[in-house]
Amino acid sequence: MSRSAQNKSANGGIAARIPADEVLFGRSRIMMEVRQKAEKISGPNIPVLLCGEGGTGKEVLARWIHAHSCNQNGQFVKVNCAAIPGALLESELFGFEKGAFTGAQCAKPGRVESAHNGTLFLDEISDLDFSFQSKLLQFLQDGSFSRIGGDQESTINTRLVCATNKNLEEAIDASTFRADLYYRINVIRLRLPNLCERREDIPQLVKYFLSLFQQKFAKEAEPLSKEIYQYLQLRNWPGNIRELENCIARCVILGGKEALAVDHGADKGHPDLGEENQDCFVLKRKTDRLRRDLEREVILKTLTSQNWNRRKAAAVMKISYRTLLYKIRESDLLPKRPRSELRGPATVQSSLPPSVK
Repeated sequence: MSRSAQNKSANGGIAARIPADEVLFGRSRIMMEVRQKAEKISGPNIPVLLCGEGGTGKEVLARWIHAHSCNQNGQFVKVNCAAIPGALLESELFGFEKGAFTGAQCAKPGRVESAHNGTLFLDEISDLDFSFQSKLLQFLQDGSFSRIGGDQESTINTRLVCATNKNLEEAIDASTFRADLYYRINVIRLRLPNLCERREDIPQLVKYFLSLFQQKFAKEAEPLSKEIYQYLQLRNWPGNIRELENCIARCVILGGKEALAVDHGADKGHPDLGEENQDCFVLKRKTDRLRRDLEREVILKTLTSQNWNRRKAAAVMKISYRTLLYKIRESDLLPKRPRSELRGPATVQSSLPPSVK
């Protein structure tokens, strides 16, 4: 499918666009697994449940599945279950006939009718009103429904994709979500990882959003330095891709350093970081600290995988044995070896070269 066709199927809008596959899935191993599974299930008309925290890209992946399905020529119809009150959801989904209730001056088709031969995307389905879940289940079982106030039963063909940022198993235990509905929608399950689980994809996402917002705002953004890219790649991003997207939008409008200074200014421990004479210093300091933390984590995992054999660990990390000894001391790491092999902290210290001690 062409890029223009994909964007058309997504109904337009920055958030609705489907980026190129290499941007959407990146190159991280965890997203390669998501891609392989998505490619297998995109064709068959079976329900898909997308799980993941807010901002991880569930809607974008749902649109990608639609664009690669046999229903790609139909509409992609989104229903935000959390945004529509339970009393109105039935009329929004199934529509109503003229005179069905006060104010129903004309008949109106529901969103499921709009999704005929297309895709029905139920976002935040965990927030679906419990009293309405049985009606939705009945529709999902045979594809039949009636408009409110109508006697005629209609049948449609649609691809169902649901998304949630909550644990539906816990919702079932709490009696806020029907188990039979869960089993109906959970035929194929895809989990989208948090952005901090796929850090190697961040530079490509940054370049994509830079290009996107430069076009949107008709403004040429100043180039981002290597240090800024490093900082962006090491941040935890609790808001995931949505937070990164907003950050890059600020970078295009304000400039990289000033936009990141705004982020720093919100930190309780850095009330003065928004000042122009502070942002560069703080950016470097925070980047260095995050780099050290990440480096310590890598060293610890490698040492553990090699049973704390430092020479083998150094070979795995492709650094010299002397460098590893220095980094062990710098990171305050002590060997976690079996008691029979443990010779105490002094062993590590005595093995360090004189220049390191």
